Amino acid sequence: MKRLVVVAMVMGMVLTFASTAPAADEYRIGAIYASTGPASALGLPEKNTTEMLVEELNAAGGINGKQVKLFMYDTEADPTKANNAVKKLISLDEVDVIIGPTTSGVTMAIIPPIEKAKIPLISCAASVKIVQPVKKWVFKTPQTDTMAVEKIYATLQSKGIRKVSIITVSDGYGDSGRVELQRLAPDYGLTVVADERYGGNDTDMSAQLTKIKGTDAEAIVCWGTFPGPAVIAKNRKQLGLTIPLYNSHGIASPKYIELAGDAAEGTFLPAGRLIVIDSLPDSDPQKSVLSAYKAAYEGKFGKNSVSTFGGHAYDAFKIAVMAIENAAKAGDVTRAGIRDEIEKITGFVGTGGIFNYSAEDHNGLTKEGFGMVEIKNGGWSLAQ
Repeated sequence: MKRLVVVAMVMGMVLTFASTAPAADEYRIGAIYASTGPASALGLPEKNTTEMLVEELNAAGGINGKQVKLFMYDTEADPTKANNAVKKLISLDEVDVIIGPTTSGVTMAIIPPIEKAKIPLISCAASVKIVQPVKKWVFKTPQTDTMAVEKIYATLQSKGIRKVSIITVSDGYGDSGRVELQRLAPDYGLTVVADERYGGNDTDMSAQLTKIKGTDAEAIVCWGTFPGPAVIAKNRKQLGLTIPLYNSHGIASPKYIELAGDAAEGTFLPAGRLIVIDSLPDSDPQKSVLSAYKAAYEGKFGKNSVSTFGGHAYDAFKIAVMAIENAAKAGDVTRAGIRDEIEKITGFVGTGGIFNYSAEDHNGLTKEGFGMVEIKNGGWSLAQ
């Protein structure tokens, strides 16, 4: 009897692995996003976008006649859950490439197993630490926090502002942004006169803003994702602070306006062109790509639902597909072959800008992909 049980267990394992082995007529793409939890305002549009693109691609015949099979897991912005998902994608699902995750801290946490397994990763998170120094198997699609800081500081400099206060969230995204805000301030003739932190789950930042109010700061720069920046916008208004508030590109979602309400009016952020399409001239090289993505997304998920975060997933998925196509042409659709083809991609017009990857640059974008956006009348507007 015991022998029969053992035999049955072995047969079960064989059947399990056989059922998950890649079929000859499919390519496998893995995706991990924070589609629930504290970063869901970022991760849910990424999940929606990826599912939509897979459906569109397979309906059009797939890649060279092969269907794309998507394996997707929810990280809830938790590094442990993300690491478990990566293990499944690598060993059980046997995917060819992984896109995501959503946040910088989680991306940094999964880089060791990604490098150990030698599988290409295209992150949708912002921190410059993800790609600097360059890591052979790791790429990303959003502009770096370095570029966002440069865009904000260049704007402050053009307005004659010399003293700035910063307030950053205590997580991987905020830590990386804070380093760049401190490091780059002298390059733009700026002095950081206040340096405040807050927790990702904090619900009142009045104490930090009261300290800032007591300084001679001429502007506030907030670095965080939801819900912190919306709370800060509300507290700023409640305290009667009139100096301008600039946010990072981590709030480029309708969720910020929804959470902050009228306190969002007149606040600023650097953002990709996706949320200000109507302000772009027809000659803009990204306009047709942005318009098509926005129409498809909002046609499926509702008016005014598009955000730059879904755009990061759009770019990552398109880059992954392009790399698989090129690897197939080269006769090397292996993880190494796909990695090599990602690194060769140049001139790709995405939602975040025009990507030019190289062995020295695994982000492929410049700060010119950013515009300075102002919240006006409950919507996005290119700042003058």
